Amino acid sequence: MKKNQKLFLQFGISIIFFGLFGILINNLTINLIRTGLGFNFSWLFKPASFALAEHPLPYTSSDSYAWALFIGWLNSLKVIVSSLILATFLGTLIGFARTGTNSLLGLISAGYITIIRQTPLLLQLMFWYFVGFLGLKDNMFIQIKNIFNISNKGIEFSGLTFSSEFLALLFGLSIFTSAYIAEVIRGGILSVSRGQWEAFRSLGISERKGLIRIILPQALPAIIPGLTSQYLNLAKNSTLAIAVGYSDIYAINDTIINQTGRAIECFIILLFSFLLLNLLITNAMEIINRLILKSQRYS
Repeated sequence: MKKNQKLFLQFGISIIFFGLFGILINNLTINLIRTGLGFNFSWLFKPASFALAEHPLPYTSSDSYAWALFIGWLNSLKVIVSSLILATFLGTLIGFARTGTNSLLGLISAGYITIIRQTPLLLQLMFWYFVGFLGLKDNMFIQIKNIFNISNKGIEFSGLTFSSEFLALLFGLSIFTSAYIAEVIRGGILSVSRGQWEAFRSLGISERKGLIRIILPQALPAIIPGLTSQYLNLAKNSTLAIAVGYSDIYAINDTIINQTGRAIECFIILLFSFLLLNLLITNAMEIINRLILKSQRYS
C-alpha cells in the first residue's frame, strides 16, 4: 500500500509540474504573438551596432550580435578565472592566519572577515571603482621605469593594460569571496583531529611546515566542496559587472535586449552560458577532489 501511495504521489507531483510548465509556455507564446516578435535567433547574425570598451579579440560595431555575445562571454571568463585565483590566494592566507597561533594575526583576520562579509558586494564594487580608481585625478599616476603605471584609467604592467572597470570588478569579487573562502579553509583545518597537531609538534616539526604538509592535505576533502560552492557564487556575482560598466556577457545581453526587445532569447542564451560555466567549474573541482582522495588512498 505504501508503494502505491508513493507512486500516486509522484504521479500527482509530475502532473502539477508539467501543468504549470505548460501554462507558462502558453502564456509566453501568447505574449510573443501579441508583440509580433515571434521566437527565433536569426537576429544573432545582424550587426550589433554598438561598441565595446574591452574585447580580447578583434571587434567592431559592424560585427554580429553573436560575436558580441561571444566577446562578452570571454570577458566574463577572464574576470571570473582571475578572481578565482586571487580570491583563493587571499582566502588561504587569511584562513591560515585565522587558525594560527599568532593572536594579532588571528584578530586582524577575524576583523577582515567580519567587515567584508557584512558589507554588500555591490557597495564594495562601487568603492573600488569610484574611489579606488576613478577617484584618481587625470594627471595623477604612479610610474616605475615604464614597467608599471597606475592611473584613473587602470593599470599598465609590462605591456599589458587592465582597465579600471576590470580591476574594480577583480578586486571587489576577489576580496568579497576571499572572506568566505577563509572560513571554508578554517573549517577544513579545524576538522582535522587535535591528535594530528600534537603528533607533528612532538616530532619537532614547525607550525608552518606541519600545517602545509600534514594538516592541510587531510583537510582538503572537507575544503573542496565548500570551495566549489564559493567559486559558483563568484561566477554568479560577476553579473554585477554591469554596475561598473564592464562589458561582460550580462551587460551585453542587457544592451541587446534594449535594442532588439529579444528578452526571452537573451535570457536563454545567458542561462546556458552560465550553466556551461558552472558545469566547467563543478567538473574541474570534482576532478581535483577525486585526485586528492586517490592520492590519500595510496599514500
